[in-house]
Amino acid sequence: MSQKKLPKQIDRRYIYLVLLIGVAVPLLVPIGFISEVSGLAQQVYDMVESTPANSVVMISFDYDPSTITELQPMAKALIEHAWKKKHRVIAVALWPQGVQMAELAFADVLKRYPEKVYGIDYVNLGFKSGGMVTIQAMGRNFKEVFPTDSKGTPISQLKMMDSVRNFNQIGYVVSLSAGDPGLKGYIMTAHDMYRVRVSGGCTAISTPGFLPYINDQSQLTGLLGGLKGAAEYESLIDVKGTATSGMDAQSIAHLLIIVFIIMGNLRAQRIRKISKES
Repeated sequence: MSQKKLPKQIDRRYIYLVLLIGVAVPLLVPIGFISEVSGLAQQVYDMVESTPANSVVMISFDYDPSTITELQPMAKALIEHAWKKKHRVIAVALWPQGVQMAELAFADVLKRYPEKVYGIDYVNLGFKSGGMVTIQAMGRNFKEVFPTDSKGTPISQLKMMDSVRNFNQIGYVVSLSAGDPGLKGYIMTAHDMYRVRVSGGCTAISTPGFLPYINDQSQLTGLLGGLKGAAEYESLIDVKGTATSGMDAQSIAHLLIIVFIIMGNLRAQRIRKISKES
């Protein structure tokens, strides 16, 4: 009785190659897999949509390059949406490297909105230490906290800041937060003390900690959680950005891993069957 041959083992290098191609393609050419948009992302979108044109709004860049993959796509999508609605954007930072994150985000979105002018449509006021104390001071007087912008230009020379004294002139505040100081400080000061609408974005692992502020106390108007939240927001504003391509790559990688697991199980079953027959 002839012995059946065992099924040939696939060279693992082919598996790595297939994964490489599967991940690289959507990063180069975003596919835009349609996924359900969460209510949290929808709330952020609706807040921006409902804010009147020409309003001055604020985005706080409270993160550094270690979380740029998750938070930078949110920043770019929020700036783009604000400019679509003709909002004027103030950027501030409670983290030192947040200043550079803001510069990168503005530079990227300006490629699609070259008509936007610094000092009229947007400003980058830079970094200020102090956390909640700084936020409280902004609620009293922006010009005392930021006498100049990030490059040293006196705030009096920035036309869009002429009408801004404190949070009373701000349509909404969004904090993109990788930790403390960040979003929690804005909730407890900008919202609770000065009654300005506050929304935010955070890393995926931090998202559950902010849900009570939405569900129970209504202190937070929506939330973008991790890369998925950023991709949902890109979908809402009809932009295929880095979050969309990142989620596409992640989805394809997960699908391929599932296929490889199935193939491995089928091979194992075939080996067991041949062993019994032998």
